[in-house]
Amino acid sequence: MRIIKPSVTLLSHTPNPESLIEQAGRICYKSDRVKCPDCGNVIEDQCVTCHNAGYIDQDYLTDPDPESAAKFVGKITKLGHHSVIEHASATLKIVCDRGVTHELVRHRLASYSQESTRYCNYSKGEFGSEITVIAPPFADSFGGTSQKAKWESAMGYAERMYFGMLEQGAPPQIARSVLPNSLKAEIVMTANIREWMHVLTLRLAPAAHPQMREIARMILDALKPVFPTILAQFVNAE
Repeated sequence: MRIIKPSVTLLSHTPNPESLIEQAGRICYKSDRVKCPDCGNVIEDQCVTCHNAGYIDQDYLTDPDPESAAKFVGKITKLGHHSVIEHASATLKIVCDRGVTHELVRHRLASYSQESTRYCNYSKGEFGSEITVIAPPFADSFGGTSQKAKWESAMGYAERMYFGMLEQGAPPQIARSVLPNSLKAEIVMTANIREWMHVLTLRLAPAAHPQMREIARMILDALKPVFPTILAQFVNAE
């Protein structure tokens, strides 16, 4: 039996996401970022210098203006115009226990791919011929040391029963019935940033499950560098 800690890894995200959000959002107000073809000044409708009609800067996403994007995105986020931020998304790989995955998949406006206990046979060499479990937080307030010993004993017993069922001919999808809630599960989750905000709002709350809050803090840490303006409200989340 192997005991590991949970983790969150950013796999991919929309390139220049806040710049894309700005470009999409300006369509709503017809304030598209444009440049004069002669002098290069950023204009709205007509260049006051060259009097040329403006046009949408098609190179904006490959040559974005972070300051402009941050200002615009910050404003629409505060106004609650969150439909605009749905244009940007991110994909995360989350390693946690199966109890946490059951909470994650309740967020329906997302896409998931999860490690399957139906087809994974943990007695095989590629899994180290052992089950892997996520250690829960053992608080001293409820007897941390003794509770941890009981948990480790229960995990070892579950592993022995699982392997025993496999040895007697049970397929993995039947033997999995004795696997513990603490079993390590890998899940890839893709959502737009509006949904990630919703996830963080619910799962960082004090009433959330301790392990779910732990994962939520890791999700925030993974996404903050990509969506700094949108997630600024969560900077002081504990």
